[in-house]
Amino acid sequence: MPQVQTRRLLLRGFRAEDLDAHAAMDADPEVMRYMGGVVDREESWRRMATHVGHWVLNGYGTWAVERKADGVLVGRIGLWKPEGWPGVEVGWKLVRHAWGNGYATEAARASIEWGWEMLDVPALISLIHPQNDASMRVAERLGMHRASHHTINGERAIVFELARP
Repeated sequence: MPQVQTRRLLLRGFRAEDLDAHAAMDADPEVMRYMGGVVDREESWRRMATHVGHWVLNGYGTWAVERKADGVLVGRIGLWKPEGWPGVEVGWKLVRHAWGNGYATEAARASIEWGWEMLDVPALISLIHPQNDASMRVAERLGMHRASHHTINGERAIVFELARP
């Protein structure tokens, strides 16, 4: 799987040793507030493995986000399209201590640029919980606009869309 670097971040494949940090992120109620709620370590491992598997099956997927300054895993970001979703999503999730630093926008921009180069899609989307104001602001900074709504696991989400330039 390719790596992508930004000024402050390394987007790389997940490694087995990322599980502790990934599971801690998935167990944080604030991080998971708009993502279906906290999950245990076992489910976190399955989700991490799903992101790795998406790369194998589709040739694109979600990266682990590592802060270059100290090598700490600060989240996940990238492109994926789970079964039943209305398009290829650029999605992000960061550990709480990384919030407010512009990492989501920085890494998402890099993911989008990679996606335009590698994928033949007319647009990218982000599915965002209607109360997740912070993620909506990230989507807007990326140039995305509200396009529609979609139901995920029984919950309504706003579909933000970014057309290919």
